[in-house]
Amino acid sequence: MKFGIIVFPGSNCDQDCVHVLKDVLGQPTVALWHQDTSLKGCDAIVLPGGFSYGDYLRTGAVARFSPIMGAVTSFARDGGLVIGICNGFQILLEAGLLPGAMLRNIGLQFICKFVTLRVERTETPFTNRFSPGQVVRMPIAHNEGRYTVDPKTLREIGGQVVFRYCDAGGQLVDSANPNGSTDCIAGLTNRAGNVLGLMPHPERASEPELGSSDGRLVFESMLEALVHA
Repeated sequence: MKFGIIVFPGSNCDQDCVHVLKDVLGQPTVALWHQDTSLKGCDAIVLPGGFSYGDYLRTGAVARFSPIMGAVTSFARDGGLVIGICNGFQILLEAGLLPGAMLRNIGLQFICKFVTLRVERTETPFTNRFSPGQVVRMPIAHNEGRYTVDPKTLREIGGQVVFRYCDAGGQLVDSANPNGSTDCIAGLTNRAGNVLGLMPHPERASEPELGSSDGRLVFESMLEALVHA
């Protein structure tokens, strides 16, 4: 299966994603420059973390208009697998591929640390290798990670939430919600389930040497879904 990593000016986690997919999982992987207009036959697309266009105007707001995003949007709406990690999540929101918005962290400070997450759904292409209710560890690194959505939309998307911030026992408590996200949401899919926005970085938790290999299951789940599509 061929994975494509979108590279924007300011992306800084693209090579981390390439390493996991190419070197750890052994999959054909290509970098796609933001000015490209073709996805070059990729079976899945990754929008990596970073600071696309320096986060000028608003996180993800400029990247949303990059030429490559036309192809990404068409690919997603045709059912293709797309994952946006951190800044990639922000870009998906700005592009209208996921509902809601990102605001500055509740503490108004950049946060970089490991967090614990509870897996809410395991029937998605991104979580089929997890167990229901499993508590996992992945790192976050962001300044605007407070996912916000209005109550009506939250009720509508409740079934699309796949990861929530939690404590070590899997409880949803304010002290374990590092950025103040609505309903402790750390990751959610679109209605069709083929587009995932995830604030924590699975690529930074894909090998034991990094302190956790839980994130590798996200990419293994994608591969599993592609193989059996």
